[in-house]
Amino acid sequence: MKRILLLAAAGLLGMQPAWADRIKDLTSVATVRTNQLIGYGLVIGLQGTGDGADVPFAGQSLRSMLNQLGVSVDGVLSDFDNGVSNKATLDVKNVAAVLVTAEMPAFAKPGQRIDVNVAAIGKAPSLRGGNLIMTRLRGVDGGVYALAQGSLTIAAVDAGAAGSSVSTGVTTSGRIPSGGLVEKVIDTAFDKSEALILNVRAHDFTTASAIVNAVNEKFGAGTARALDGVSVALSAPEDTNQRVAFMSMVENLDVTPGEAMAQVVVNSRTGTVVISRNVRVTAAAVTHGGITVKISTTNEVSQPAPFAPSGAQTTPVANADVSVSEAKNPMFLFKPGVDLREIVDAVNQIGATPSAMIAILEALKRAGSLRAELVVI
Repeated sequence: MKRILLLAAAGLLGMQPAWADRIKDLTSVATVRTNQLIGYGLVIGLQGTGDGADVPFAGQSLRSMLNQLGVSVDGVLSDFDNGVSNKATLDVKNVAAVLVTAEMPAFAKPGQRIDVNVAAIGKAPSLRGGNLIMTRLRGVDGGVYALAQGSLTIAAVDAGAAGSSVSTGVTTSGRIPSGGLVEKVIDTAFDKSEALILNVRAHDFTTASAIVNAVNEKFGAGTARALDGVSVALSAPEDTNQRVAFMSMVENLDVTPGEAMAQVVVNSRTGTVVISRNVRVTAAAVTHGGITVKISTTNEVSQPAPFAPSGAQTTPVANADVSVSEAKNPMFLFKPGVDLREIVDAVNQIGATPSAMIAILEALKRAGSLRAELVVI
């Protein structure tokens, strides 16, 4: 009985398409997106690591905030002297001016919490132990969509004593988990548009066509149509509840995406080379070696011979020895249609370093033998 069950399970697994991915992993809904928010605020409660008097706008912001709370920092009579302002710059070393950023997810509702990032913009060397006071977070349209406040979490250490210091990580930026409170809804067209658009993350005509075929096979012909190699339009129900259920079924459909184009990605800084499995090489002969020229100089002194005529002088002489050597690296031959494994094996046979590998790939691309896009980052 156990053997029958195992065979049945193996049969079910064999029925699933090879290398299939869910539509939700390959696409994103056009109207469902995050929105970036930004705000300016103050972090208080620092242990002498604030901006101090070196950053005037930090003191101005503190003065403005205290005035809004009914606290007069400067007296009425002392603010002006003969029509000239004599407000002193606040030297508060436990306050730092910061920028606050956050990403508001799609469909976020008032009262929900979001994470916020805080970074110093003045001369504060550390924000450790600080608290962000209430800060308005605005969208690109200038509207206030969230408020941020709370204690900072900084995973960094900066300590010093007796002229020595140790630092790990960055102490001028931190996070406040769930420190943002959504105040306003960002409208989307998800429940208003006639059709929903799926955008393929890695644009590919094969993948877009596979998505259309999978949706039409499940829900009937005409449900999905491809607009181009990136976008697929879906005819969704008008009722919001049915539309959500429809999208839930669509995004869980399995499709076999198209293979990416052949690419060779080279990181010239680290020497990393990544070759996709579709890379092919036409017939080519490659050798990689270097010529080493070595020049050595021996400094000697020429003394006058005995009984030399008067006026003879000691003369320094430089003797140079020049030698030329060339590495004996074998030449290897690429046959037409060589695949990735054969390329790597051939290059490894001559013991090529990552820099030599990069040089070989660039030479093959220049010669027209590399059937792939060479991307240098």
